[in-house]
Amino acid sequence: MKTLTVLLAAAGILLAGQTRTWTQSDSADFEKGILKNLSLRSDGRLSLAPVSRELFDTSSAYLWALAQDSKGVLYAGGGTSAKLYRIPPDGKGKVLADLDALEIHAIAIDSRDRVYAATSPDGKVYRITGNGKPEVFYDPKAKYIWSLAFDSAGNLFVATGDQGEIHRVTPDGKGKVFFKTEETHVRSMVIDSKGNLIAGTEPGGLVLRVSPAGDGFVVYQMAKKEVTAVAVAPDGAIYAAAVGNRQSGPPPAPTPSPAPAQVQVNSQGGAAAPRQPNPPPTASVAPAGVAGGTEVYRIDPDGVPRRVWTHAQDVIYAIAFDATGRALLGAGNKGNLYRIESPTLSTALLVMPSTQVTALRMTGGGHLYAATGNAGKVYEIGPAIEATGSVESDVFDSSNYSMWGRVSLEGSLNGGQISLATRSGNLDQPQKNWSPWAPVGAGLKGGRSASPAARFVQWKATFAAASGTSPELDSVDVAYLPKNLEPRVDEIEATPPNYKFPTSSISSLLIVQSTLSLPPIGKHATTSGGPPMTLDTTPAMQYAKGFTGARWSAQDPNGDPLIFTVEIRGVKETEWKLLKDKVSEKYLTWDSTAFPDGEYRIRVTASDAPGNPPAEALTARLESGAFWIDNTPPKVTGLSATRNGAQLIVKWHAADALNDIGKAEYSLDGGEWKVAAPVTRLSDAQELDYELALDAPPGEHTIAVRMEDDYGNQVVEKVVVR
Repeated sequence: MKTLTVLLAAAGILLAGQTRTWTQSDSADFEKGILKNLSLRSDGRLSLAPVSRELFDTSSAYLWALAQDSKGVLYAGGGTSAKLYRIPPDGKGKVLADLDALEIHAIAIDSRDRVYAATSPDGKVYRITGNGKPEVFYDPKAKYIWSLAFDSAGNLFVATGDQGEIHRVTPDGKGKVFFKTEETHVRSMVIDSKGNLIAGTEPGGLVLRVSPAGDGFVVYQMAKKEVTAVAVAPDGAIYAAAVGNRQSGPPPAPTPSPAPAQVQVNSQGGAAAPRQPNPPPTASVAPAGVAGGTEVYRIDPDGVPRRVWTHAQDVIYAIAFDATGRALLGAGNKGNLYRIESPTLSTALLVMPSTQVTALRMTGGGHLYAATGNAGKVYEIGPAIEATGSVESDVFDSSNYSMWGRVSLEGSLNGGQISLATRSGNLDQPQKNWSPWAPVGAGLKGGRSASPAARFVQWKATFAAASGTSPELDSVDVAYLPKNLEPRVDEIEATPPNYKFPTSSISSLLIVQSTLSLPPIGKHATTSGGPPMTLDTTPAMQYAKGFTGARWSAQDPNGDPLIFTVEIRGVKETEWKLLKDKVSEKYLTWDSTAFPDGEYRIRVTASDAPGNPPAEALTARLESGAFWIDNTPPKVTGLSATRNGAQLIVKWHAADALNDIGKAEYSLDGGEWKVAAPVTRLSDAQELDYELALDAPPGEHTIAVRMEDDYGNQVVEKVVVR
């Protein structure tokens, strides 16, 4: 029954006398509400979010890098001052080193738990010894250092910009260019289980795989220009996130170094000239938004790419994997943490208090650590879920004063509980003069709303976990019944005489006749309050002598179907006579020859009875302006023809009882009809005189005159002259 109700609502045929349902079930529906401690899946499923807590506040504006040593100690760094923080598991962190730079964008830890931090601009790699004293470990002579990674042999790889190089540094601090791209920046980098470097570039949006021998291969070219994060999943798949619109045309292909630890040379055999400094990639400066949004691709181990996530505004800064191998995405600029469930499904796990999630670190125990920007803090997330959470819906506008009925939901309790409440009001924003929250009930069956009748309503669902398992909510339905309001007849218009609206029979549609198309009615009418007036169209009219009619614009604020009663009376009469009742169309034509000529009015009464119980049906009526029924042709008198030399002088007088003379024509000896002008030259009166001088040879001649009034009534008279 619920499915039928939804289909009827989608078809727009619910009636005021029938119960309607407001349903929220899509992620877009729930995103409009207020979520607290809840995760939202892209198909609209709500569940309790992972527990999160602030572990350490660095007091810095941004953190860009996060690493963890074998003892569980975290190291974080960022900008706008290059301070390196040491954060033990108890959260009592402190500044470990204050480096001579503006930002730290990369941190790595070697097998001996020594910490390496890379600074930008004028990038250098510092090593911090046990006493906390920093020392320059390696200087790549690059403006930016974006990423650091150790291989199994203890070599440190350094991803740089603004010359798009990857350096390899041996444990003794000696390093050289290992791989040189023809990109401006190597923005992100990791090492897979086979020792290959996986790197993302800017501005070409390349995802590169560089072998331990220094051989490069473009795994995929993203549609976006800047690959902000790359990660290798437990199954060997590569995940890559890219932002920003890339210029059309492919960038130059990367150029691998001929051998490890050998400086790239140019085509003339000399050392490559250093490039001019370039601005940093857009995503590194925590923008309010990046044109083109973000895309995340999964590149399977066999090389097949597929897009698994996209967002028009969010920027992905970091990728990690949970205990089951699902990808986690740290995003800005609303502080979202996402989880990829499948190529077509994702979950917005939670919203952090900070605006950017810039770095992620997953531990073996299922704890996720996140570094953030604006403000620079470190958070611990999961693996437990919140004990309680809630969602407060957006405000629903029923458009009319409505009674609220049963509130029900679909989902799974999983041993937990979901309780519901509603409130209502007559303002579009919940304020203190709304009704208070009224409990509805708990469980999937919900209950009847106790909120008073009003135009607006809102619901709230509160989640409670059981044994660490979250209930799940897929949709919420609120039944309501709008108060029936009377329909409106906004305008009545008489149609041109001698035309009628077609019948619905197939045979009538096959008859070729003269037709007349009328413009929409209602465009000149004005309304005061309520929904805007819609324009009503009518079918093309067919020529039918003696018919007249009317059409009208009418609507119902509840959207109910209407039926009409049409009545007529003469202007000087007092009683209305029925023309036709139970008219479903907004037009009617009839044979006017059954009515004496004269001035008339019609009255249209609209009823919403088809959509309401008889006792609740309402009506409205409107009386038209005066219009004429005229089926009598003009009279021709005094028609004469006399010869005057080579010409015939023809004269006559024409008069119409009700309307102006519309047209005069004459024919000489059965020839073609020609227009005749009155003596005054203007056809602007009910009585007119005509005089013609016609060239005619001697002999007998017949002159016919044809008169027509404004209502298409014609008369033909003739005169013979010898």
